[in-house]
Amino acid sequence: MTALFHTIVYQPIYNLLVFLYDVVPGADFGIAIILVTVLLKTALYPLSQKQIESQKKLQEIQPKIKEIQKKYKSDREKQSRAMMEFYRDNKINPFSGCLPLIIQLIVLIAIYRVLFTISQADFMASSETLYTFVSNPGQIGRLFLGLLDLSKPSALLAIMTALAQYYQMKMIMESKKTLDKKSATTIQSPAKTEKDAPDFNEIMMKQMLYIGPALTLFFGMTFPSGLALYWLASTLFMIAQQWHLLKKQKLAGTHPLPA
Repeated sequence: MTALFHTIVYQPIYNLLVFLYDVVPGADFGIAIILVTVLLKTALYPLSQKQIESQKKLQEIQPKIKEIQKKYKSDREKQSRAMMEFYRDNKINPFSGCLPLIIQLIVLIAIYRVLFTISQADFMASSETLYTFVSNPGQIGRLFLGLLDLSKPSALLAIMTALAQYYQMKMIMESKKTLDKKSATTIQSPAKTEKDAPDFNEIMMKQMLYIGPALTLFFGMTFPSGLALYWLASTLFMIAQQWHLLKKQKLAGTHPLPA
């Protein structure tokens, strides 16, 4: 499995990064990292779309799901059976968004390993990993725009990345609130006779609003800033993607749930 990951995912990303470093004017490794991020995110855009659509469908039916959970709260077996019947009747696969997420996670791990490996090798490209048609630049320049040393942690870059991730999570939560309001008016739920149970997903999202950026800040101030630059570029791309989807869906009269 490790060899397969290396051949299919790790090595192509490694070569793409070095190739872009070779051809980018000024041989700026930071620019190469940003370009790789944009190319990968663009290639994964259809998968992100599928994941968003799957999450949106699941969010839209939450009132009905809660209704089923309340109705059979004392019988887990009947509750599970009713849920499966509901999914089947409405042609919804609750796990359809998992595969796109797994693929994106694999790519994230790969680019993390690429950047970490190059950093650990004192910014020397590996001839063993490069394809024959990719020129080996030897020593890779460490400065981004002639200012930021990508081989060392950067507090400023770490803070910028953490703030960007916080803003992205806020966008997700606001979109979820809007979709919840719309779902509540679209799917009629029975009158509430008791206090609703806490929404586990909502609790997790509120926690991640702070935990995610905090972890990013910690790792950004610990690892070489090349990795933080990738996180920042990736987060900014996703923010732009979410703005585009929000605008597109708003014109269509619906609201997406960003990934």
